[in-house]
Amino acid sequence: MKHTFLNYIVFVTFFPQLIAGPIVHHKEMMPQFTKKRNKFINYKNIYLGVFIFSIGLFKKVVIADTFSIWASNGFDVLEQLSLIEAWITSLSYTFQLYFDFSGYTDMAIGVALLFNIKLPLNFNSPYKAINIRDFWQRWHITLSRFLRDYVYIPIGGNKKGSFKMYCNLLATFLIGGIWHGAGWTFIFWGALHALAIICHRIWCNTGVNLNKLVAWFVTFNFINISWIFFRAEQWEDAIKVLKGMFGFSGVVLPSIFLNISFLQGNEIVIGEVFANFNSDTEITLWLLIALFICLFFKNSNEIVSFYKPDNKIVFFIVSIFTISLMNLDKNVDFIYFNF
Repeated sequence: MKHTFLNYIVFVTFFPQLIAGPIVHHKEMMPQFTKKRNKFINYKNIYLGVFIFSIGLFKKVVIADTFSIWASNGFDVLEQLSLIEAWITSLSYTFQLYFDFSGYTDMAIGVALLFNIKLPLNFNSPYKAINIRDFWQRWHITLSRFLRDYVYIPIGGNKKGSFKMYCNLLATFLIGGIWHGAGWTFIFWGALHALAIICHRIWCNTGVNLNKLVAWFVTFNFINISWIFFRAEQWEDAIKVLKGMFGFSGVVLPSIFLNISFLQGNEIVIGEVFANFNSDTEITLWLLIALFICLFFKNSNEIVSFYKPDNKIVFFIVSIFTISLMNLDKNVDFIYFNF
């Protein structure tokens, strides 16, 4: 295919080609524009595109934007967080980020399909990961590929011994942190993931395997904690949330524990746990629903593999699309547009 200025303009202006992802190679995109069959209406791709776009829109405006209120309240408004409040804050951002970013990606993939263009997989249920390497093979896959091909491999990869490989991993993740923002919190976030990847590689060399449930629990909580630095505007915000999560800012327990005397005192009080978040039932329900979706629902890419239009699917699409439109009065900025 000829590399003309017109082809370049098409490549850089195509809607899903925004830096938030999926991040695609020129060789993946341009041949699709020249295929004759892609120049005709493909109703199957239209059905799939609308289906995936609707799922992405629902993820963003219904789920992610619901969590954004609680995450912003904890990070930006409250000056101190008790134990449960801090966990609400961190988990809210963990789910907000995932549903916001994967929602955008689904929308981009869906819109591309309307034009018969297929974009690469970018998310593959990352919160199901059972180790940090597994996570990065599932999360923002096209960015991981970009950093691997243009940073990790060019500086040596794993070709020159373990120590050099660890240094290359550290450099790659630090650059990945700077990719998102030139702040120390992003750099520290990158360093945390580099350290986790290095520890995982060393652990694998021991031949010891963790129980899968334990491995998932450790991985998910590491990711949840590391996102705090990704979200925090300043170091003080990150420290505030971390202190609360580990009980250094006091522990408030619900009234169900009122008659358990040894739990009272020593910075533990019985009171209104969700006083600063308005609704205990709503928050608890949303956190459980989000976790259940992340762990037990098929992602949009898996659903498409056996997608067959029928009345139930059409009803589902119309329902979630309508619900999403009804929630468009909320803040609809995408998180990744800030990076």
